[in-house]
Amino acid sequence: MAYLFDSFEGWSTYCSQNKVSLVNAVIEYEFEQKGRTENQIWEGLAIAWKVMKEAVETGLTEEMTSRSGMINNGAKKVFRYPTPVLSKEFQNLISRALAAKEVNSCMGRVVAAPTAGASGIMPGVLVTLQEIHRVEEKKILEAMLLAAGIALIMEQKASIAGAVGGCQAETGTAAAMGAGAIVYCLGGDTNQIFNAVAITVQCMLGLVCDPVAGLVEVPCVVRNASAAAIANSSAQIALANVSSVIPVDEVIEAMGEIGASMETRYKETALGGLAATKTGKAISKRVLIRDIEMLPDESNV
Repeated sequence: MAYLFDSFEGWSTYCSQNKVSLVNAVIEYEFEQKGRTENQIWEGLAIAWKVMKEAVETGLTEEMTSRSGMINNGAKKVFRYPTPVLSKEFQNLISRALAAKEVNSCMGRVVAAPTAGASGIMPGVLVTLQEIHRVEEKKILEAMLLAAGIALIMEQKASIAGAVGGCQAETGTAAAMGAGAIVYCLGGDTNQIFNAVAITVQCMLGLVCDPVAGLVEVPCVVRNASAAAIANSSAQIALANVSSVIPVDEVIEAMGEIGASMETRYKETALGGLAATKTGKAISKRVLIRDIEMLPDESNV
């Protein structure tokens, strides 16, 4: 029977006892729970990876202005800025995360990894990782499977939805997936992979979901860039065998507890945080009026 992904400790134990890799455990899950063949699994991953790369490219080359006007080609501006704060690689990383998420905000095609609201993080992380380290395509697809296993556990032990656990659940999970994927691609072992997940989530605990005007644009897009950066910093720390101290399962349980106790106005309701600021309310009113004006005149129907 395939492992059902209810804890990181259980995942590790299952793999040790059955002499399978973390990735193969996810493949077994796909066989048994989803009824997919191995070819279907790899073909699906290849399509998802292609869409991720296309979203990055689209966001960096095409017009990206959302109907609300809050998104206005930010990724290209960051990508083309002449002075990198740290390095061109870091600039590329956050530009790509911004780009893929802007595509989502402008109603383009993305991969929900694990949600549309966090859809810029994995593309930004993986495209940049492959560019810097020349990671083979098969390894990237394996890393995506590993990331799926991470998300499965986080969904069961906490949540991956902003409406349930705040933005920590969405961008936090995506960043944890990215951190684990990085460590896997760079040869890290199970402990290092899980440590990267724990460190990432520790850095994002308590992050609220407060979308201005109820749209997945502000602050969602820039949070994707920040989360991609956190994924990389956590991976670097974990690869050096610096301990998270608190075991990964306990960190995710803490994330779930925080999400459960978070006030409703901070969970994708647009009633608190940035959405409740003076400017946030003005934007919301403007967007609402525009939506009403665009409705068809029923008297002429």
